[in-house]
Amino acid sequence: MIGEVGGMDRRLLIAALVVPLALLGATQALAAGGEGDKTKASGSYLPIKTLLGTTLHANGARGVLSVDCGLDVPDPALRTRADQSIPRLRAAYLQIVQSYAASLSPGSLPSADYLSQALQRQTDATLGRPGAKLLLGAIIAN
Repeated sequence: MIGEVGGMDRRLLIAALVVPLALLGATQALAAGGEGDKTKASGSYLPIKTLLGTTLHANGARGVLSVDCGLDVPDPALRTRADQSIPRLRAAYLQIVQSYAASLSPGSLPSADYLSQALQRQTDATLGRPGAKLLLGAIIAN
């Protein structure tokens, strides 16, 4: 028969090999307690997913400006508001990063000062008051 390998069905052979590996991976993920999920907030820190904008190189090729950031919100009431406003904050941040990336001249380096000031102003405006501090991680233009 075509489906048999040495007297054993191929599907059974694959299942016998794949299922134990899947169970091992699931057991390790449970034992880690979710340590692999870096999008979860801890303490007063709220992570924001990476922000991307398109740039142009001198030769006309497209590039990417990547900005990693998060918010430090020590006030519990403001932290709750910030947590609920993450989609609005991210949309506003994306507009800033994308328009900034489009205006970068080829070969120039991105300004962390400009980005931090613009994103902080947007944070305060979206949340309705100051108190949440924007934290910048990596800013990569390639």
